[in-house]
Amino acid sequence: MVTEALPAKPDIAHVRRETGVIRESLGYRTFRVVNAIVLVLICVVTLYPFVNLVAKAFSSEGYIAAGEVNLIPRGFNIDTFRAVMGDGLFWTNYGNTFLYTVVGTIIAMVITTTYAYALSKPHLKGRTFFIGIAVFTMFFGGGLIPNYILIANTLGWRNSIWAVVVPGALSVFNLLVMKSFFESFPTELEEAAAIDGLSTYGIFFRIVLPLSKAVLATMTLFYAVSQWNSWFNAFLFMDDKQMFPVTIYLRNLIAAASGTSEITGGGEAVQIASNIQAVTMLLTVLPIICFYPFIQRYFVSGVMLGSVKG
Repeated sequence: MVTEALPAKPDIAHVRRETGVIRESLGYRTFRVVNAIVLVLICVVTLYPFVNLVAKAFSSEGYIAAGEVNLIPRGFNIDTFRAVMGDGLFWTNYGNTFLYTVVGTIIAMVITTTYAYALSKPHLKGRTFFIGIAVFTMFFGGGLIPNYILIANTLGWRNSIWAVVVPGALSVFNLLVMKSFFESFPTELEEAAAIDGLSTYGIFFRIVLPLSKAVLATMTLFYAVSQWNSWFNAFLFMDDKQMFPVTIYLRNLIAAASGTSEITGGGEAVQIASNIQAVTMLLTVLPIICFYPFIQRYFVSGVMLGSVKG
């Protein structure tokens, strides 16, 4: 009886190396190198102003005026920080900014999510009309004086939190992005939830929103940053210093520093004219920088998910 030897087991790794790997061409390798260099340069250009800002915030007035501060502080100085942070009004206005940002973001997210979810349904009666109203406001507005009369006189919101958080509660751009995301949501999942007995609100709160974390986090960041940096509405509708956001406080501080070379804080003259802008900008942007890393992983995917459909 003759037995034939079984064929040797092929080396899968060798086969993959020989047939599965696409060798990079010279043009592709050149593209990768150029792409890496360009991205590094973009990062440097983006980070340099912020690093320079931090360096100026901790430098003395003489070195800044002489243009000798780039990336490293010169003549280490924290007197400006002491002057600003030692003022009780600063912390009051800082707390106001946190309150306005939280309340304004919550109101904006409630309006945007509910409005966008309704507009995403093709069977909604008057859907085109409601979309048209939203888009119309992107190109036409009532004007400064009519808005002031409406908010300050008609609604009586002068020196009120509502004058700050309500006028900018809806961004049409964010609305359209979220609407596109909801339109791409699988209708079969909603139909299955409806068969199980969930109402429209139940489907929205228990099915749709939990599966929309990426776009919700992105829109929350957009609204929070916008509200945190907002100052014009408070400047227009408020004259009580205790109600100011920190942006108004810092604006007034910079305006005062532009006319004088020093201010007195706690009985001590401190240098402030040159680095007051750097200090105030750093104090304003710091909370957003601390907040961003927690939702950074949702940022790109959230924007792209909502922009697939127009």
